[in-house]
This record gives sequence, structure tokens and C-alpha cells, in this order.
Amino acid sequence: MKYDIIIIGAGLGGLTAGAKLSKEGKKVLLIEQHSCPGGCATTFRRGDLTFEVGLHEMDGLSPRDMKTRIFNDLEVFKHVEFIPLDEFYRFTNGRYDIVLPNNHEKALEKLSQIFPGETGGIKEYFNLLLNPPKKNDKNEMQDKSIGEFLDSVFTDEDLKVILLGNLGYFADDPYSLSLAYYAAAQGSYYTGGSCYIRGGSQKLSDCLAAFIRDNGGEVMLNHLVTGIKTRNGKIYGIEFRKKNDKQNITFEAETDNLIANNSVAGVADMLPSDHGSVLKDQIREMEHGASLLTLYLGFNKELRELGNNYYSTCVYDTSVRTQGDIKINNRDDFSRRSFIFVDYSQIPSGLAPAGKSVGSVCCIDYLEDWEGLDRQEYYRRKEEVASALIARVEAFIPGISNFICHSEVATSKTIKRYTLNPAGSVYGFAQTPSRKTIDPALIPENLHFASAWGKSGGGFSGAIYGGYLCAVSVLRKR
Repeated sequence: MKYDIIIIGAGLGGLTAGAKLSKEGKKVLLIEQHSCPGGCATTFRRGDLTFEVGLHEMDGLSPRDMKTRIFNDLEVFKHVEFIPLDEFYRFTNGRYDIVLPNNHEKALEKLSQIFPGETGGIKEYFNLLLNPPKKNDKNEMQDKSIGEFLDSVFTDEDLKVILLGNLGYFADDPYSLSLAYYAAAQGSYYTGGSCYIRGGSQKLSDCLAAFIRDNGGEVMLNHLVTGIKTRNGKIYGIEFRKKNDKQNITFEAETDNLIANNSVAGVADMLPSDHGSVLKDQIREMEHGASLLTLYLGFNKELRELGNNYYSTCVYDTSVRTQGDIKINNRDDFSRRSFIFVDYSQIPSGLAPAGKSVGSVCCIDYLEDWEGLDRQEYYRRKEEVASALIARVEAFIPGISNFICHSEVATSKTIKRYTLNPAGSVYGFAQTPSRKTIDPALIPENLHFASAWGKSGGGFSGAIYGGYLCAVSVLRKR
């Protein structure tokens, strides 16, 4: 079978690219190794409870936000409901307990009241978010880390840490996170607010998959691409098989263009050795982004009834006194490691029936901490982590443990198993100030990237932007 476009992977980048290309009349085949589309934009069921795999809050969706234009183009708003959130996040560290608004003017006013001696720096910070750094006429960007920037405009260490409450949305270390990347991503929360998808992020993924099918494309789940075929320096097809097929029967499909929504390292392994080795050389020095650990909690009570009034709470340990402590803490014991707790019962999330609710505890995680454990030790360790994190949530929502009806831990090892991402990375390559990009002149001209591993980076917005821009690029080359 011959296709105009074959897409490897049904994460948000692959789904968005496939939706746009199929709308424009391209014959699209999207192949996904998992049983459902979405990558990290998925949900799973346990009894009558729906658990959100990855989404805490989506930024933007203001009239000027690029996602708004994309979702209008792909008819997402006709099928998916986005619930606005009242605030950005609550931050608590034993010294401060602050709720940050998801509006830059209100946030500036509130922070200036609490830290009056830092008002000038606070204004400079929000000016940066409203006007992120851009490349110059030579297509160059003078970038540095968000950590360096905060050190240059603030003296109060707690203020710096408060502003980095949701750092885990992007990276594990402020001194290795690109200022330009952070400013664009964080600024979108303060200018466009934040929202959640009613029923979970699976609704968005299913909507895009259905849009592809409705426009004549194919979405093939439970199939694994095993090889990419090239001829005269161009890709002309793929080999794939049904996942878990004991007979290991291989199929082939031809294409004019290949879009990779999977990891770049995965693409390099699929390519013939001549092309694959060149690609591996390009990414050899690129650092993988951090992974995450999530404790999924189900409750036989709505947490609002226990006195919790906040959707998202960023909990930093008292030992985190400076930005430099953040990276150290992210490798600390889970009894002290900083985390974000999300209470989905604060909004009509559609994840639980009346009288019940779901929540999640999420923190930075590293695959090497889980590798080498046998099955029994792995599960014992997960139980220890769950107990430690539940005890810490109990500290600010007393009585919560009495109403837990389900708990389940997903580690970086879990993420790697379901996404096949190296190191279980959820954000692709680390967004460092000095990060290099793949030279298109050194790869097959009809190979394109649309994922967290591409230019736009990870997260829901980054993946959506990357997928759409990739599709536009392919269309312009016809």
C-alpha cells in the first residue's frame, strides 16, 4: 500500500500532524504501538474512576494562542470541552503559602505586595514572559538559563523558588533550562490562563484520531514499526508488525514522506546503518529531559469536603532554600522530594462519579533509580514511595488517607514501557540554552520530526505546535 504520509507514533504531535495533513487531502497512515492514541495524553480506568496520565493544566487557549487557531482548524472545539481553572498554582514550602493567579497583572500585584523590595525584578520577570527572547537577524539567539536570569533580577531566594513552583512541567534544574524556552512556555499560562479537558486528555487524542479517520486517513493501533526503508538517499517505505504477534509476521507500506512522532534515537535504530549512524552522531551529545513519577489516587469522597480548596499545589521541602537546591532535592528521598498535587475534584473534570474523586502526586524521577531491580523489589519500592507521598499529602489535607480507595504508582520505567522513550523522558531532549538541533541536510530530505524530540520541545503545547508546523512544512514542499 502506498501513502502520501506515514506517521510513526500517535502522540499529540503525530495526531496533530496527521489531522492537518488528512484535512488537506493527503493519504495518511498513522501507526501506534500502544492500544490507544495519545502518548502521554491518555487516561486509564480503574472501576468507575478515570485517571489522567499526564495533563495537569493546559496553558493558553486565548484568542491569540496558536493552539486556539490549530483547534479551530481541526474542529477540536466542536468535540472537546476545555474547563478554565481559577488559579495557576498554590505554592507551599513551610515558609510561604501562596496562591499564584494565572493572570500576569494579578500575579505581579500579589507578588509585589508580599515582596515589596523585589518589585522592580518582578516587573522585569513578567516583561520577559510577555516578550520572550527571539532570534536575531542571523537566526541566532543569545540564551542563558532561567536560573541565571532569576539570580540577576532577584535577591530573595524564596521568591525565586516560588516562581519555579511548576518547574517540573519543563525540567529538573533551573540552571540547565533555556530562558527562551521557559519564558515562552510559562508566559502562556500568565497571558492565556490555564484549563483542563473535561473527561481527560484522552478526549483530545481520540478527537484528533477520529478527525484523521473522518478525512480518509488510517490510524493503526497495536502495531510496531521495525524498520525504515531508503533508496537513493530518500525514505520510500517502512516495515511493521502487529505488536505481540508470536508469528512475527512483517508488513510493508510505501510513502512519499515519513513523519517521526517517536524518539529520534528510535528513528536512528530503524534507519539503515548508513543513515542511522549519521543521525546517532548528531544526537550523541544531546541530553535527555527528565522523567516523572506519578502516584494516582482514587477517593471515595470529594476532596473539597476535606477542606482542600486548590486544584494544583506545588509542595517544596523546607530544605529547598535556593535554586541550586532544586536539582539536589529532585534526587532526594521521596519523603523530602518536591512534588505537585492535583485535585481534579475542584472542577467538573468528568473523571469520577458524584461522591468520589481522583488526584495525582507528581514529581521528577530518573530511570536509573529503578533499573536493575527484580520484580519483587520494584513493586516493594513503589509501595514505599506511595506511602511516603501519601503521608506528605496528609500533612496539608488532614484525613485524606482515610478515604483512599485506589492507589497506583507509575515510574519512569512505566513511561519508557508505554512510550518507548529513552530514559522514560516525557519532554524529549532537555531544553538547555546550548541545545543543538538536527541538521536537515544530514538526514533523508523526506524525513520529518513532530514530537517532544523536535524543535518545539515537549509538553502538550510543544507537541501540538510541533505536529502542526511539521504538517505545514510538508504541505509547502509539494
